[in-house]
Amino acid sequence: MKLSQSSLSQIEKAIGQAVSKYRGCEENVVSDIHLQANPTSGELMIFDDDDTPLATATLEEWANYDGNNFQADAERVLSSVLNAMKAAGDFDKLTLMKPYSFVQVDEDRETIAELLLMDDDTLLLNDELLKGLDEELDAFLKDLLEK
Repeated sequence: MKLSQSSLSQIEKAIGQAVSKYRGCEENVVSDIHLQANPTSGELMIFDDDDTPLATATLEEWANYDGNNFQADAERVLSSVLNAMKAAGDFDKLTLMKPYSFVQVDEDRETIAELLLMDDDTLLLNDELLKGLDEELDAFLKDLLEK
């Protein structure tokens, strides 16, 4: 799914509006911020843990989606927007206690994917990070046992 710059800006604006509720106030405990993409209406809805709506946006490109796997395509788009916002420092001044996550949910509020984990001390493992780990651990154990 390739979205126009206008649609990407709408998504970014909706996420910005949702997290703006957590700026300049007392520290909040929120474990997840839920993003729900609806292929029928083209609506992106953002909720907190208590299902309180934080922001919405309607994307015509989502309403006109004709592919086979809308949720997976939406996941890629939402993840890339969130990562760009994180890199730009948009989440640095939030008064949310870490760790918290941005998660994609379905219409029943069941988690489809974790889009972004915000935590200073936790690193999500991926294939690139794990590459060669077995060999390094074997060499470490061998070196440890020889001493």
